[in-house]
Parts: sequence; C-alpha cells; structure tokens
Amino acid sequence: MPTPEIDPATRTELEAAAFRRLVEHLRERTDVQNIDLMNLAGFCRNCLSKWYRGAAEEKGIPLADPDAREIIYGMPYKEWQAKHQKEAGEAQKAQFAASNPGHG
Repeated sequence: MPTPEIDPATRTELEAAAFRRLVEHLRERTDVQNIDLMNLAGFCRNCLSKWYRGAAEEKGIPLADPDAREIIYGMPYKEWQAKHQKEAGEAQKAQFAASNPGHG
C-alpha cells in the first residue's frame, strides 16, 4: 500500500501529535533513566529539550535550557532529578562512555 499524500499543514499536525505523545510517554516512564535512553537510542530527555530549544531559537523565540527542560520533563529538572533519577551503575557508565564519546 503506497504512502498517502499528506499536505504540509497536516504533516506538521501529525508530527506535533507524535512529539506530544513521545513527551507524555517519557514523563510516564520515570523508571527509564536518561543514561538507559542514551545507551539504547543515542538520545535522552535532555537531548530532546535541546532540540526543542534549538527549534524555538530558529523561530526567533529565546528559550533558556531550564525552561526547555521543564517543557519536556513536565517539572523543573532539579525536581525530576530528586524524584526519579538514580545513580548510574558502572556498567551503564562504561557503555555510555564507549557509545557516546564527547557527549556531555
């Protein structure tokens, strides 16, 4: 079955809906740590917030890192860390270092 023709406005609406669902899913899955996401997928919630901030800046909308993170996390980043972040294990850290050199 061929891919249906989708006009640009509808495409943007669909992409926005998928993005909102991804963010909702990440907010619900607080058991999944950012280092797990980085090790498996090469991106995490912080990456997503940076991409969001970058898109805003491309549109001339200044957005500070803490504000972009709050949009993605649904709360201030420090609050999310205190509630949900666990210390990464040595194996996780080693995998991260090997698969994401220079990422920080």
